[in-house]
Amino acid sequence: MPLLQDLSRAIQEQRYITISYEKSTNKEVVTRKLSPLGICFSEYYFYLTAYMDREERSKIPKELQDFPTIYRLDRIHSLIVEEEHYQVPSYTSRYQEAEFRKRIQFMYGGRLQQVTFTYVGHDIDAILDRLPTATITWYEEETHTYHIRAEVYGTGIWR
Repeated sequence: MPLLQDLSRAIQEQRYITISYEKSTNKEVVTRKLSPLGICFSEYYFYLTAYMDREERSKIPKELQDFPTIYRLDRIHSLIVEEEHYQVPSYTSRYQEAEFRKRIQFMYGGRLQQVTFTYVGHDIDAILDRLPTATITWYEEETHTYHIRAEVYGTGIWR
């Protein structure tokens, strides 16, 4: 609970944070300086959405540098709320959690992309509930085949 409180305060006051974080891929613990944007709950875990500082962003592929990263709160080993403030983007480009959540699947970050796929089955509502931006572009009633288009961030939809 103190972690959630400290993160909420840092977000509200627009303060940088420094975390020690355990990566999911190889269990390595890394230190990151972040501009925290929001906290959300999904699939049994709390997550922090944040931008890495410029130095850290320069180490990742160029096409991913403009997008926030996602950190699972239970993998944060330590947190320091810095005195330094970060600048909030203009209102039109500001982080909007509701819009972000519509397009993020299984809490994997990455660039915004259009995906299309085919679903065969009777319950299309399960797909539409999971993908709020999904639209049915074509439907074959006889075989219950749906062609779906959705806008999503990252690669989580394919995992």
